Amino acid sequence: MSLLQLFILSVVQGITEWLPISSSGHVLLVAGIFGLVGEDEILINAMAHLGTLIAVLVYFRADVWRAVLGGLELVGIGRDGTGMSGNARLAMLILASLPAALIIGVVFTQFPDAMQLAMRSVWVVIGSTVIFALALWWADGRPETGKSEADMSLGEAAVIGATQAIAALVPGTSRSGITMTAARAYGFSRVEAARFSMLIGAPLIVASGAYAFLELFTAEAGTISLTMKDGMIVLALSAVSGYASIAVLMKLLERMSFLPFVIYRLVLGAVLLAASPLWLNIISA
Repeated sequence: MSLLQLFILSVVQGITEWLPISSSGHVLLVAGIFGLVGEDEILINAMAHLGTLIAVLVYFRADVWRAVLGGLELVGIGRDGTGMSGNARLAMLILASLPAALIIGVVFTQFPDAMQLAMRSVWVVIGSTVIFALALWWADGRPETGKSEADMSLGEAAVIGATQAIAALVPGTSRSGITMTAARAYGFSRVEAARFSMLIGAPLIVASGAYAFLELFTAEAGTISLTMKDGMIVLALSAVSGYASIAVLMKLLERMSFLPFVIYRLVLGAVLLAASPLWLNIISA
């Protein structure tokens, strides 16, 4: 694989991971065009996930630190006896968001290879890209109540987090997109919806990245053309592009809606649908 191809894959992963447009769908299409398979694909996947994780941890470092302190408080470390702090509440909200997505993610890894391959079809990507674009459009058009993290219940956090299970099963859904959709449907502000989406996404990125590394280390010996140096390039580029993507998104949402992302998804779906069957077969092969 050329340096240019590594650059494209890394930047695509970094930019799309935190935007409501589906990183898995975009990376799947690009990897198909480049013919990336086997251990090479696993290595790219693992390092790209690590890079995007670094991006969100650095950008939201204050919130991440709050959640860490809150987690310690929940197990009795640093608790002052005056009731639950905002840090502990944030940690509880994040924990409440995780069970469904983690369970479904683990179950999906046990699906037969043929079923997993079918779910990665470009036709699935097209359908989910369009359907969940319309869902985001609907949710974003609902009246904004200005709700923030302080107003979120554990039930709301659990439902928002549970939607990530759909993204785990269906490429093109967009994990960040579907959680932002759910948060907007509950009336949370756009900035708060994006912020909470990224905070609850970090633990899942850790889990999926760890699984990718496990796959890499336990894979049967085969042909691998990429080196760890290539992997570090992917990590660095994914981290930098991911950080830039988060920063731009958070600034944009202060003064605009999700409509540009909805339009982008609809156009992407239309372009893929209009493409020749031969081209689609090449990508999904």
